[in-house]
Amino acid sequence: MSTSSAGRVSREKRGHIMLIGLDRATKRNAFDQAMLDDLVLALGEYERDENARCALVFAHGEHFTAGLDLASVGDTFKQGWKMPAGSVDPWGTFGGPRPTKPLMVAVQGYCYTIGIELMLAADINLCASTTRFAQLEVQRGIFPFGGATLRLQQIAGWGNAMRWLLTGDEFDAHEAYRLGLVQEVLPPEDLLPRAIWLAERVAAQAPLGVRATLASARQTLVEGEKAAAAALPAEAKRLLETEDAKEGLRAMLERRDGHFKGK
Repeated sequence: MSTSSAGRVSREKRGHIMLIGLDRATKRNAFDQAMLDDLVLALGEYERDENARCALVFAHGEHFTAGLDLASVGDTFKQGWKMPAGSVDPWGTFGGPRPTKPLMVAVQGYCYTIGIELMLAADINLCASTTRFAQLEVQRGIFPFGGATLRLQQIAGWGNAMRWLLTGDEFDAHEAYRLGLVQEVLPPEDLLPRAIWLAERVAAQAPLGVRATLASARQTLVEGEKAAAAALPAEAKRLLETEDAKEGLRAMLERRDGHFKGK
């Protein structure tokens, strides 16, 4: 078990996946300035690593995060967070570049405020059955500024989103599943093994195809279906000419898994 009190983030490469662990367990992984900076730097490392095809953010200790440590980061957000050089902004609300590769999140214990917003900005989310969620900013005199107001109503519908955003009330794992915030609810002991397995499934696919899939889906959200549809033919032509596409065809004909190189 982690005993870190200064905010930091662990990194571990396992094949083509990168495990990124919130490691301030003695403070319930509340985000202080050091942990905020280290997380976006870790994601920048993932983005630049051509051998890393899927990142999984998890937490050391009992809780994913108790939210922002406002005593540490309050002044930062009053003045505007200047993200460190080489970082990637997973929330997409703080001015840095977004990740272009898959991002998964696995949560347990408390998952409050900016932790939920990290999930809303990620691609696949899993949680332990004992997880407790709350977007409680309105109870603190502020409002969610990491993306919850942008994204929760997209996945959950307006009324479902406002039920939790406007009260700050706590909700459980089964409600998170009903809202579409998580894709799977698991016994706590199964959470990380299952999340790693799923990350490895994503990483086993053709990386160029995976990135193109993400880019097209995100373009639809930002620019609309018409713009995304217009971009499909050229992107399909580009991918069909890659080594990975040729390998995919061979694998299909030979009835085996593909072995992709991202070329």
